[in-house]
Amino acid sequence: MINPPLIRMHGITKRFGKVVANDGANFSLQQGEIHAIVGENGAGKSTLMKILYGLYQPNEGEIYFHDRRFQISNPRTAIQLGIGMVQQHFTLIPALTALENIVLAKEPRRFKTLLDTATADRTITALAQQLGFDFDLHAKVESLPIGAQQYAEILKALYHGAEILILDEPTAVLAPQEIAGLFDCLRGLKAEGKSVILITHKLSEVMAVADTITVMRSGKSVASLPKRGTNIAELSELMIGKKTSNDVRHQKISDKPGEPMLHIKEVTLHAKNGRALLDGINLELFAGEIVGIAGVEGNGQNELIEVLTGLRRSDSGTITLNDESIVNRSPAEIRRKRVVHLPADLHRHGISLEDRVDENLILGNHSQPPFCQNGLLKRRAVHQFADHVIEKHEIRSGGVDLPIRTLSGGNQQKVVVARELESDPELIIAAHPTRGLDINAARFVHQQLIDARNRGKAILLVSADLEELLRLSDRVAVMYNGRIAGILQPSQTNEAELGALMLGDSV
Repeated sequence: MINPPLIRMHGITKRFGKVVANDGANFSLQQGEIHAIVGENGAGKSTLMKILYGLYQPNEGEIYFHDRRFQISNPRTAIQLGIGMVQQHFTLIPALTALENIVLAKEPRRFKTLLDTATADRTITALAQQLGFDFDLHAKVESLPIGAQQYAEILKALYHGAEILILDEPTAVLAPQEIAGLFDCLRGLKAEGKSVILITHKLSEVMAVADTITVMRSGKSVASLPKRGTNIAELSELMIGKKTSNDVRHQKISDKPGEPMLHIKEVTLHAKNGRALLDGINLELFAGEIVGIAGVEGNGQNELIEVLTGLRRSDSGTITLNDESIVNRSPAEIRRKRVVHLPADLHRHGISLEDRVDENLILGNHSQPPFCQNGLLKRRAVHQFADHVIEKHEIRSGGVDLPIRTLSGGNQQKVVVARELESDPELIIAAHPTRGLDINAARFVHQQLIDARNRGKAILLVSADLEELLRLSDRVAVMYNGRIAGILQPSQTNEAELGALMLGDSV
């Protein structure tokens, strides 16, 4: 006898203006299962789960919990029902510690008024150990690497009573060994009778950990099937609506790079407490070359990018671009040298959420011709450029005049990639450019980077996806504890070797 579903969503439709994000979608979740939701960018995966979590209200449809109909009007209602969500862009307060964020709004008290920090510390430390999470609970969130912030989000959801845990692209920031640890954690939660909903586009991970898989396409749920009855090829076809090949090949014109373009010599950077964030970095990047940067989050990759793009001042060392010093220049000065940055944190550094899609597509060039004349924005020129870029880069948008927040996370990412590559840069600093993208979208970005390389551009590619680094890079540098632990040729290494260097092991 099949048990009735724990959660049932029926006929869910959600519209954002002209955009239909969910179109009569259905979803069922059993107790004690890991249920993956897969689909292309804009397929409606995150929107459907944000409705379940009370962040959005559906225009049509019904939600049943233990066969009782509920209206989940806000996240507080969802939390009361035992539903927790870790979103793609985290909701932690940067100025508070991880522990303070986790217990926020449910702080243990003594005598009903005094904060019982000792109890909070013991409770969360025990929960973290149970899940295999190892990070400093007393560090401020703003100082934690992204992987540790994700652990804090998971702990927060579970501490607040989540029996159903929704994870939106949770492996995008993790090294292979950390992904294995996360999956062990999810299996442990399943063994305790908790249910996990995993939103992802990585089909190999789905096959590794999920029990049931729901496929979404164009806002509809097109299939829901057990893992044991399917395979990656079938899931890809269901996602895209046609057969696709997993054998993605990118043609490099030449293996010989051009002239030296970027020189980084003995660059150091220290935190306020004196800890070395960058410890004598030496690296050379040539025209017509992609150099990949691998490393577990928090080992200096972000700081290196910030120093190279002018977002942070180094303490010592030299950085030259085409024999001209750019060390400790402003972001605007560095951009004028035809250096572009594809940031890891889109919402902080890449887009303006409340502004229109077309306005976001000209950010950085908005005060220059042909978009501006005598201090006035030329709307027609902006609109024409936006239409061209959206078609060329296959960005799914309900209209260039809509706020960019109405786009899916993957399409927001594509806006940034398209904007920066359209400016014809000499040096491209790309931080996780395919994070959260589906198969076709990631393939498109990969081809854009390869094409730029073939045109003689220099590309520094920071990624947590080792397969991506090995496929695209001419050389891969591994960072550990603020140092470059090794520089390897992709043809002469593998993911296991890179993973060992990332964790501080010698190879």
